[in-house]
Amino acid sequence: MQIAENSAVTIHYTLTNSQGEVLDSSEGQEPLAYLSGASNIIPGLENALVGKQVGDKLEVTVEPEQAYGPLRDELVQKVNHENFEGVDDIHVGMQFMAQAPWGEQPVTVMNVEEDGITLDGNHPLAGQTLTFAVEVVEVRAASEEELSHGHVHGEGGHHH
Repeated sequence: MQIAENSAVTIHYTLTNSQGEVLDSSEGQEPLAYLSGASNIIPGLENALVGKQVGDKLEVTVEPEQAYGPLRDELVQKVNHENFEGVDDIHVGMQFMAQAPWGEQPVTVMNVEEDGITLDGNHPLAGQTLTFAVEVVEVRAASEEELSHGHVHGEGGHHH
């Protein structure tokens, strides 16, 4: 069976950046399960896997626009220390959930200065070209329940 919309797909993968550094991998873990066509994974990888079948191995390079998007300057801003009442030690790299007009937004502390704290709301992989080494492990028709929930259930997928 080939990967198509509404397929329940399981893959092993290794993700590297443009410098060849491994950023994430399913090696030694359960493979990643996703529902094809449900936007469970980044578009560039999902599109490259359409038509593949069990046993296929491929390397996919995904540009930022088809991954986590370009870096957006408007998602970087300096805020007052008062926004962190009750937090004694704030340092670069810490992550918080911030309230944005569209809901909660994860932000990363980029700089801590006397006049404020610089936060970045971009995804940590935004602006990066990513390469995935992928092996297709399983492809099957998704169940009606998986289709209605928008994700794969069971091993490697979502557990309710």
